[in-house]
Amino acid sequence: MNKPRIPVPARFLSAAYLSVIESAESTQTCIFSAEALVMMKDIAAQGYPDEVCGLLIGKADAQGWQVSEVRQVENLNKERAADRFQLDPAGYQAIDAELRGSGQEIIGVFHSHPDCPAKPSPTDLTSAWEGFVYPIVSVCDGNVAEVNCWVVTDEVSLGGKFQRLPHSV
Repeated sequence: MNKPRIPVPARFLSAAYLSVIESAESTQTCIFSAEALVMMKDIAAQGYPDEVCGLLIGKADAQGWQVSEVRQVENLNKERAADRFQLDPAGYQAIDAELRGSGQEIIGVFHSHPDCPAKPSPTDLTSAWEGFVYPIVSVCDGNVAEVNCWVVTDEVSLGGKFQRLPHSV
């Protein structure tokens, strides 16, 4: 099967978009269970042509993140669902409450980029939290084209940027 072609809108080449990405790759890693990676891709493809979002569940340590499960959470941004997401805080709180005492925790947020690269935007950076992992799933013409993971290098208010995070299964 041919890999889908990923369109690159002009905004992804702008100084504003390029300025949110650190040039060096992270020394940490993100390891997905096979089921979690498949589920995240399926959720993203099924949500096309809109952006979808959800939470990553697992554990984090000094080496990185281990994702055991993903859960879709509603995108509250209905007006710009094709290019924006707003994670439902009630969905986040419900999953957080469910996980208490389980040894698992929310360790990140994923979302899709319909017909765009799996690279973060300035809008993505404004809502990012230090310590979380941020996979982005590029979906082109309904098919997953690529997955890239990102972490914030420092508190965003202190000038933090996204840094690419290697990932594997």
